[in-house]
Amino acid sequence: MPGLSILIPVYNRDVRKLVQTLQAQAQEWDGPVEIICLDDESEEDIRALNRSLADLAGVHYEELAHNIGRAAIRNRLAAQAQYPWLLLLDNNVQLPEAGFLASYAAARDQAPVVVGGSTYEPFAPTQLPFILRWCYGRMREARPGIIRKKHPYASFNLKNVLLRADVLRQYPLDERLNGYGHEDTRFGWDLEAAKIPVAHIDNPVLHNMLESAEVFLQKTHEGVRNLAWLYKHEGLGSKKTKLVRTALLLRRLGLAQATRFALRLREPHMLQNLLSPTPKLGKLDKLKLYWLLNELVLPTDKQTKKP
Repeated sequence: MPGLSILIPVYNRDVRKLVQTLQAQAQEWDGPVEIICLDDESEEDIRALNRSLADLAGVHYEELAHNIGRAAIRNRLAAQAQYPWLLLLDNNVQLPEAGFLASYAAARDQAPVVVGGSTYEPFAPTQLPFILRWCYGRMREARPGIIRKKHPYASFNLKNVLLRADVLRQYPLDERLNGYGHEDTRFGWDLEAAKIPVAHIDNPVLHNMLESAEVFLQKTHEGVRNLAWLYKHEGLGSKKTKLVRTALLLRRLGLAQATRFALRLREPHMLQNLLSPTPKLGKLDKLKLYWLLNELVLPTDKQTKKP
């Protein structure tokens, strides 16, 4: 029976419960199972907690000397895997106590890539800093499989994905993308270009460690920079990403500078709302457009001064 390598990149998270839950379900996969955890230069107190994983049967735990980033660590995890199926999981998720690996085992014949999805707690957090991330997760990320399969390559996310090892090795994540965001988007575009089938099922993980609104906005800004980089250097995103399409349309219409100016004036108000107890995601969309226009502006977009 085909074996399964479960790959978990670790960064400042205690993953002991996640690994133990996976161990308890290992028999649900009809073949050998290994769990590989690579720590990407976490804080020492987190490393001290996770080091006990090295003593568990079927678990390989290793600490990297230097942080190599989201794309590179997943590529390294895939290179170390010994089995033909890979399960990629983020380190900030929680699994159901049973049935998670069984659902993937039953679905693996559907396609070489199977996306399980994610979910969030049904009630908003009581702490103000975490409300924005919860709202975004509930409204933008927690989508059932029947919705995701309508556009199987769109908004691709590697938080919870089963795939064949040869697929990730043939189409590794782009390590040129620095910081946070869109290495998985690029991977989805590569799968679509190669016409590799992607199945979407309802086998969600619970995203149970929310970051503060300030951290989420910082990561979102980094993601916008990566999206701009993909367009400027690879010519990607102009047709597949609404945010890029909108920015390019404004440029073609000669409205990019005026829109930037208007959004710059509204930026403090948008940030104030996003940090409030009732954030509106439409304001986040406008803020992302402002950031992208800042990245994509060209000399020809600027008003030239008369000599």
